[in-house]
Amino acid sequence: MELRQLEYFVAVAEEGSFTKAAARMHIAQSGVSAQILLLERELGQRLFDRSRSPVRLTKVGTALLTHARAALAAVTDAKQVADEYSAALRGHVSVGLAASSSLAFDLVDMLAEFHREHPMVEISLLEANTDDLVNGLLDGRHDMAIISPPATVPADLRLQLVADEQIVAAVSPDHPLSGRSALTLEDLGGYQLITFSSTIGTRSAIDAAFSAVGLEPQVGIEASDPNVLAELASGGLGVALVPEPYARARGPRLHVMPISGLNLRGSLALVWNNARQSTASAARLIDHARRSLQTKHGSAGPGEARRPGDQPASR
Repeated sequence: MELRQLEYFVAVAEEGSFTKAAARMHIAQSGVSAQILLLERELGQRLFDRSRSPVRLTKVGTALLTHARAALAAVTDAKQVADEYSAALRGHVSVGLAASSSLAFDLVDMLAEFHREHPMVEISLLEANTDDLVNGLLDGRHDMAIISPPATVPADLRLQLVADEQIVAAVSPDHPLSGRSALTLEDLGGYQLITFSSTIGTRSAIDAAFSAVGLEPQVGIEASDPNVLAELASGGLGVALVPEPYARARGPRLHVMPISGLNLRGSLALVWNNARQSTASAARLIDHARRSLQTKHGSAGPGEARRPGDQPASR
């Protein structure tokens, strides 16, 4: 059975005429008739009732028509995919970016490398809050994003961790809490806190942790950049709740304390929509980003991206 035989078969079925089918396919009528006869012989069944005008499908022909159309559509799709994955890959990709994401993942280098490999693909970047980025992934406005994943992520989205860091308390050396080696949330009552804004995933986790012990966090300063949080704390403006690496980077300018009895973590993740069919350029970018993460950060490789529900509380 050949594809051209299926093409001729579908044409005759739709036109109701061998003559019209031949005109549609731009070949002689004898060519169409010959190929249909070969197909019928191979199948051992008559596909058309030729005694009537217009010609009509037999029961076997009617059953075959659906499968023939599906086979031809699959071939068309396969050709399109092959064309899109040609050496001159073209298209447009949209990447969503949570505030400060590039601090944990060298997004610029990753995108620059992708651009060198595929210079005809246009790349757009949009910085937004977590909710907007998640919605953009769901409705197709973004092809992938680097976000601080919320506690609940829609099932259609897949994650691959970029960073996963312990949240600690950090104060300047002259702060009243600087003599402590560790703290509880209750110890922070009455002190001004410096932490993430409400658009960042970890903030909701921090608020929930305080609520669980019956406290209201006294947030005095908010920011999306953990470096800013650490700098503000080193200036004596309050207690920063910040990922540990950013606090440790300030050396003696910050006194760092774990929060006892609380495993609060800040995460960033590469996120994409696993349910929506990607364009060739978007699929290539997602693959490139995942490989880059695996190489440079040692995070989960292909096929090992964690389910949203398995992620820790996030930044």
